[in-house]
Amino acid sequence: MTTEETTAVLSPRDEKRAQRIAKNVKAFAAAHGGSADGVVEYVGKLATRIALVGADGAWGDQVARTKAVADRAVELSGITRHESFEGELGLKVKTSAY
Repeated sequence: MTTEETTAVLSPRDEKRAQRIAKNVKAFAAAHGGSADGVVEYVGKLATRIALVGADGAWGDQVARTKAVADRAVELSGITRHESFEGELGLKVKTSAY
């Protein structure tokens, strides 16, 4: 899907939501090594999650109301998108002793 197609699907309100989430994703990436990887995951009827892994192994997330908003936020943020959290991406996550 091209940028024009994604933008055309979103209402102006949803575009602003996507921009706000993208800003948060960019801030996360900047705070954790300058880049991040992410996965868009369905949470339920009312939410879609963007699971994030920073270059330093830190992880976090952002929640959007719809998959379209989450997809647009990932596109705007410029992070590397993965289809699943398994494999290489999962191995990047650094966890504590707990």
